[in-house]
This record gives sequence, C-alpha cells and structure tokens, in this order.
Amino acid sequence: MEQPSLLVNAFVYLAAVVVMVPLARRLGLGSVLGYLAAGVVIGPWGLKLITNVEEILHFAEFGVVLLLFLIGLELNPAKLRQLWRPILGLGGAQVAATTLLLGLAGVLLGLSWSQALVIAMALSLSSTAIALQSLKEQGLLLSQAGRSTFAILLFQDVAVIPMLAAIPLLGGGGAIGDGEPSWQALKVAAVIAFIIVGGHYLTRPVFRYIAGTRMREVFTAFSLLLVIGIALLMQAVGLSMALGAFLAGALLAESEYRHELEAEIEPFKGLLLGLFFISVGMSIHFGLLLEQPLRVIALVAGLLLLKLAVLWPLAARCRIQPGQRALFAFLLGQGGEFAFVLFTVAAGDGLLAPDLHQLLVLIVALSMLATPLLLLLNREFIEPRFLTLGQSREETPIPPQENQVIIAGFGRFGRVVGRLLHANRVGATILDHDPDLIDDARRFGYLVYYGDATRHGVLEAAGAAKAKLLIIALEDPNLALKVVDLARHHYPHLLILARAHDYNHAVELMRREVHLYQREVLESALRLGEQALIALGHGAYWAKHSAHRFREHDRALVEAMYATDSQDGHATLIQEAREDLARVFAADEAEILRQDDHAWN
Repeated sequence: MEQPSLLVNAFVYLAAVVVMVPLARRLGLGSVLGYLAAGVVIGPWGLKLITNVEEILHFAEFGVVLLLFLIGLELNPAKLRQLWRPILGLGGAQVAATTLLLGLAGVLLGLSWSQALVIAMALSLSSTAIALQSLKEQGLLLSQAGRSTFAILLFQDVAVIPMLAAIPLLGGGGAIGDGEPSWQALKVAAVIAFIIVGGHYLTRPVFRYIAGTRMREVFTAFSLLLVIGIALLMQAVGLSMALGAFLAGALLAESEYRHELEAEIEPFKGLLLGLFFISVGMSIHFGLLLEQPLRVIALVAGLLLLKLAVLWPLAARCRIQPGQRALFAFLLGQGGEFAFVLFTVAAGDGLLAPDLHQLLVLIVALSMLATPLLLLLNREFIEPRFLTLGQSREETPIPPQENQVIIAGFGRFGRVVGRLLHANRVGATILDHDPDLIDDARRFGYLVYYGDATRHGVLEAAGAAKAKLLIIALEDPNLALKVVDLARHHYPHLLILARAHDYNHAVELMRREVHLYQREVLESALRLGEQALIALGHGAYWAKHSAHRFREHDRALVEAMYATDSQDGHATLIQEAREDLARVFAADEAEILRQDDHAWN
C-alpha cells in the first residue's frame, strides 16, 4: 500500500518542478522562486495534491546538508583559515545586531523578553539554501559580496548551537546535556576531532579500496553514507548537520577523489534542495494570510527592513562594491530554514503559543518567497542604476599624451593586447568607462583613464590627433561601432583595429572600412580545434592546415555576408559555407596526406 503513494507523490513533485522551474527561469525569476511556486501550487493551499508538509520538510532539509558538503569541497583548509576573521567579525556583528533590533521590536509589540529573544535569535538567521543557490546561479560565489555572504551564513550555522542550548533555559527547563555541560562539550570536541582525523586519514584508504572495485554505484553509496553518517553524528551531539557536512567537505577538498565526489552527490543535492524549496512553498499558511493580510504583510516587511538596516552598513564596512550591496542585503534579509527548527523547539518548551508559532512560520516562509523577487528587483533596476551613477562620475583628467596607440576598452580582450604591447615597449593610452574594472586594473599596476571613448572630447584628450593607432576592444559591440564612427569622422588618419564579437559585428566593421578586425574567440577556438584533431589521431601538419583553411574560408564568408544585406541570406551563406568547407577538406586530404611532413609530428 505504501509503494503506490510514494510513486504518486514523486510524480507530483517531478511534474511540478518540470512545469514551474523552467517557466520561472524563462520569465527571469530564478529557479528558487520556481520551486517555491511549485510548492504553493501542489500544497495544502493550492491543488491539495500533497498534505504531509512537515515530514517532507524534515526529509528535504538534507538537501541543505548536501549543499554545504559540496561548498566545503570547493574550499581547502587553507582557504577556510583565511575566512575565520570575516566569519567571526561579520557573522558575529550581523547576528548580534539583528538579534538586538528584532528583540527590541518584539518587546515593543508586547512580547515577553524571553519570547522576544527567542524569536529575534531565530529571525536573525538567513536561508543558507536560497542565498548560496542564488550566488551559484549568478556565478558570484567568489565575488566580495559572495564571500561575505558565505562567511555570515557559516557563522549562523555555528550560532544555531548556542541558540538551541539557550531555549530550554529561557523556557524554564534544563540546559541541553541534562545538567552536564562539561560532558556535552567533551562529546562535541570528540566528534569534531573524529571528523577532522577521519577526513584526513580514514576516508582516503576506503575511497581507494572502493574505487579499485570499479563499481560506480558502490562509490555513490559510500559517498552518501559518508555525508549521512557525519550529519547524524553531529545531530547526536546537538550540532548542526549542515556544519558537520561543510567541515567534512572542507577536509576532503584536497583529496584526489574530490571531483568524483562532486559528480556523484550533485544530482542528489539538486533534487533534495529543490524538494526543500517546494516544501517551504507548501508550508505557507495562506488561510492565516487571508485572515490578517495587513498584519502579516507589515510583519514580513518589518523583518526585511530591520535586517536590511543591519546588513547595509555591514556591506559598506566590509568594502563590498556599491553596486553589490543591495545584492548582499537581499541575500541575507529573509528568515532561514533553521528558524523553523528553533520555533518548533521553542513551541515544545512552552515559549510560543500555537497561534504565534504558526504566524512566525508564515512570516519566515513569506520572507523566503520574497527573496527571489527582491533579487529580480536588484538585477533589473538597482544594479543598473548603480552602474549608471558610476558611469556618470567625472571623467579622469587625462594629461597631454604622446603615445602612438590608444586602447578603448580594457577588459579580458583589451588587457591581453595591452600586455603584449607593453612587453614590446610600446606605450599606450588606455581608456575604459567601467569604474570597477578600472579599479581592478589599477591594482595590478595598469594606468587606465576613466572616460567614455564615444565622446569626442575624451578621444581628443587621449591624443587621438597625434596617435597612429586606435585599438577598440570594448565589450559592447554597439559602443564599439560608435567609436569607429567618431574616429572616422574626426581622425581619418587613425589606423583602426577592432575586436569583432560575431559575424554580424564583423560585417558592420567592414562596412565602416575598419583596417583590421579580429573575432574575439576565433583564434583560440581554432587552436583548440587543432589540438582536438591531433588528440583524435590526425597528424600535426593536417591539423595546422585545417585551421589555416578554415581561417581563410571564414574570412571569405564574412566578405560574402558583407555583400549581402538580408539576414536570411546570411543564414543561407553560412549553411552553404559549411558544406563547401567539407568538400574542400575532402579534396585536400589525399594530397596533404601524401605530402605529409612527419617532422610536424
């Protein structure tokens, strides 16, 4: 009787994910909001397809454990030691300040001091799952905002331990450990020491033995066994399962089996983490929201505003770039999954009445639901506003320039050109309009002037009237074309070399009679293609010849596209060129192989 119910539930979860998550991503809302919406749709306040929300939530929390294990795998112990200062400083300041503000707010709202303190402690915590998943999706985990967010989240995971220990005291019960705190502390230390020693010395021989069996399913089973075992061990002594998983991952970060572990655990993490977000969506008590909409919305808004009031100054203090401060604050502004745990313990100890407990769970769930929307608001409106403000600052005064070369744009493309010229003792005046990129380049010793190269006055100040060469390496192809037009009009003597982003951009550069353009990925892609041919057994001479033929053919294709205005015509030309190139290679192959110079190999 159990099996059909399990299969039906699994079908419902998977169907909700397949429908809602791609839809949310297509609308630009992010996958987390898609999972939350899926939970709302299939939960007790939606289609009522799933009702046992609490059981699912407890099971799905293991997705957070797996997430922390994988994050730990990406940080070796040396990097972890570097994080200890921001973990204690930033994390401690955030939790203490947020608890103080929320506690005072609770007392003002009529709660007892013990209730206000418990609620404030729980609400000071943020959602590790939402924050880290959002950072990974946007590729910002290694940014300043990402590192600071991670440090605070790690401190919060540690802070859960004393918070859980304090709740029985506030409720009038005994402390955790049945009056034997020293014995409890000894057990905690022993477990942590066992994990550290085991991570270094015991797991590798076992992994080596299992890998020797060449049975992938056994390796997968042991990987899950390791994480589950550590999580249960930490839970047994009152510690956070996620913290133990992170510690184990960090200890295995330098293991030769690290990448295999990531590959085996990643699918389970993705499914369970998605299930966690779905269960949060299902836990939203819309009945209470409908009964007291203004009160609930006001409390959710108050929670977010109070936490933002703490996080924004912290972002400035840890020197997060102005354009990323809103991201940092929004990532940590919601309530977290550990709040559910703390509220449940507090309700069990009589600190929270059932109605208050239900209200608090609703507030946390709605704050988590609001986070993807706030991140969308930040991405679409706040970050572009900061970028515009940064670009509108006064341009750097450019002293009289005598360099023969001007480089417009000093990103990943322009910097390589600049380094090559510098190595050949060729001076260049470098311009860029991205403040963050300029600050980064200056840290590495490059003299980059802040200025918009699409403005005549900036090019004049950069010495365009006396220079011989203008290299355009801007990220935005439309801005690059504007610079070409400006230089063509005011400085016709300049030799213009430009970075081309794709076929269409190359055609536009040709129409403006740019002296030379270079497709930004063509040469590196051709070089990689050469290596691929050699790895597949082709001779080095044939690989080099193929790349050369392709280069010539590609140049001819762009010239043919230049002579054709229609986009449909461009598509036809590309298809015909692909077939023509295959015929050319077939004709060349016999002759080339006969004349092959084995010295190339």
